[in-house]
Amino acid sequence: MNKSSKKNFSGKNNKDYKKNSDFGNYSKSTNRSEKNEGFLSNSARNKNNENLNKNPKNNTSSSIKRRKPIFKSNTKFPHKNAESHQESINKRNFDDWIWGKHSVFEALNGERPINRIWCTSEIFSSDKFYILLKDFKSKGVLIEEVSWNRLSQLTYGASHQGVALQLACSKTISLEQLIDFSKHNCPNPLIVALDGITDPHNVGAIIRSAEAFDCKGLIIPQRRSAGLTGTVAKVAAGALEHLHVSRVVNLNRALEELKKNGFLVVGLSGDGQISISNFQEKAPLVVVVGSEDKGISLLTQKKCDFILSIPLKGKTTSLNASVAAAISLFHLTGK
Repeated sequence: MNKSSKKNFSGKNNKDYKKNSDFGNYSKSTNRSEKNEGFLSNSARNKNNENLNKNPKNNTSSSIKRRKPIFKSNTKFPHKNAESHQESINKRNFDDWIWGKHSVFEALNGERPINRIWCTSEIFSSDKFYILLKDFKSKGVLIEEVSWNRLSQLTYGASHQGVALQLACSKTISLEQLIDFSKHNCPNPLIVALDGITDPHNVGAIIRSAEAFDCKGLIIPQRRSAGLTGTVAKVAAGALEHLHVSRVVNLNRALEELKKNGFLVVGLSGDGQISISNFQEKAPLVVVVGSEDKGISLLTQKKCDFILSIPLKGKTTSLNASVAAAISLFHLTGK
């Protein structure tokens, strides 16, 4: 390569390339190609230099063409993300949701079971809704005060007017009603209480087992628990229609009330000192089932009269919450 040709390529043509090119990583690519030239033979390197001298414009355009597919592929990612986001919106099931002031007010005044309510502070403190919402909260319905923007996110931009609710698949009864019903229908009734089980599949499976073993009712707390949603009803496979459920504001206060009415409170834990197969009490029982990862909370354990364990013989150290509940109910109802 002569000096004049080298000057033309490194000077004018290189400036033209920088002027016409919008790729910020070009310098990295040229450095990489210069390092790779060390692996070429002298003859191959000379041929490449001759090609560059003969048609530098074509070489510049060809390098741009090589990068175009990469640049185009980058522009597709936001479009794909938008499509996937839209698909997630379409898959969201709002069949059990109601929003809007008038629609929600009519639902609250009707007899439809309600699982959860979201509202802004303006709605909660308004004369029209305040007494109704306070009444539902005392009955165990979870009511959350959220911002307008948060409610718009939950409803995906619907005209919610500051309030929305999710219907329940079954009505609930008060704790007093559950106690009266259980005692009048069985000398030694058994009730299941859930502590921190937020997976609706586990709640549905426990309901199915509880009804199958003739338990008289189920207690779920207002918070830290899955409600009676469509998923729960589906997993329960019809058992929810035949089992009384009480949703309480505070689980520990509910356990104290049950103990005052002659119930023994039994907690399930892998650290329990008494094997469930050796437990012989036949009094009215409340079986507390905790979440699989955290188990029964420490405060709830203090409310328990007994902590029972399920002896495991294999290498598995724990059981799924619904499986542990089914095994326990089988042992305790067979006494």
